[in-house]
Amino acid sequence: MGLFGGLFGQTEEDKRATEVRAGVVAPTRSERQRCWEARDSYFACLDANNIVDALKDDKQAAKACGKQSVQFEKDCAQQWVTYFKKWRVQELQKKARIKELEAQGAIKMDVSSQFTERR
Repeated sequence: MGLFGGLFGQTEEDKRATEVRAGVVAPTRSERQRCWEARDSYFACLDANNIVDALKDDKQAAKACGKQSVQFEKDCAQQWVTYFKKWRVQELQKKARIKELEAQGAIKMDVSSQFTERR
């Protein structure tokens, strides 16, 4: 721990976490895993409280899932937090649309592309 870290109470670990949250450094594998676990816990809380959009319904989400939100924002880069919250809304909308289409008789098709070498 450097002189300023000791004076201001910030450990090297705290400094690293701050840099990861700010997007200054790339997270390690274990830091990414910790982020994903915090995200999953937060999303489980949102699901349990029937909150779809944590950005739009931020006050309701903070009230219902404040503890999980704090951990999520602590363990993930700020840009990741915003991205995951938007991704969640899109994913839920996509699943709802697929369910709606299937109820109307749509048939699911698996589509994949393979690129082969030219000879």
